[in-house]
Amino acid sequence: MLYHSMCESLDGDKPLKFLIELDCEEDGRWIAEIASLPGVMAYGETKPEAVAKVKALALRVLADQIEKEKKSKPLDVSIVCCR
Repeated sequence: MLYHSMCESLDGDKPLKFLIELDCEEDGRWIAEIASLPGVMAYGETKPEAVAKVKALALRVLADQIEKEKKSKPLDVSIVCCR
């Protein structure tokens, strides 16, 4: 399952929305990726496990970006898994 990703800006004025791309590997593992966040990809034995791992990684990446940029406004973040 491959889905188009979209991302709003990190300026804090608009909500951030990320779509998760899911695919089942030949060995049965699931891979989840948020293409709009480079490097945010995770494997799981099940689809829910892969989704949970990629959401956690995305939040870590966003937190690191916020810390580096010293954002003063809170961000409204939404991570949605398409089926």
